[in-house]
Amino acid sequence: MKNWIVMLALILGFSACQQDEMDQWRSTDLLPYGIPLSIKTPDSIDVETSDMGGLMQDVTIKGDENYYVQIYASDAETTDISKVKAEQLSEVKSNRYFSQIVEEEEAGFIYQTQIDSITNYGFRYIRVQGDKEYIFQTGMTGMYSLEEVRRMYEAMKPESRN
Repeated sequence: MKNWIVMLALILGFSACQQDEMDQWRSTDLLPYGIPLSIKTPDSIDVETSDMGGLMQDVTIKGDENYYVQIYASDAETTDISKVKAEQLSEVKSNRYFSQIVEEEEAGFIYQTQIDSITNYGFRYIRVQGDKEYIFQTGMTGMYSLEEVRRMYEAMKPESRN
């Protein structure tokens, strides 16, 4: 019983540290990079943008704490986020290393891939604003723990305005 209590205390302490790190992140306006949205990022970030033939814009944000997010902006074919999410789920599940959906919400999900004994996590988060669709996801390269992915995923959500 005592070991169980110690383990629970460690898990709660670790979760609190993870949240504290994210609380120190700042709101970053992406408008200078062509995306009229804000997300939370570490203080020190590198941002790269590229235009993919006028059909899609790719904004890559790398920062400390294994923060690596890619945003794809394009004209929205629909304003129905559930349809866009279904397409993203299908794309992720078609990857031969896909293992499982870890968490799922209305506008996004966290998933797991497994290559031999190596477990990796990723996310997709969808925002539609006006006639534009924004797909947020983990960077294309790198290995991410579930905790790192949860932090990035939460950082993509619109900040509540109280």
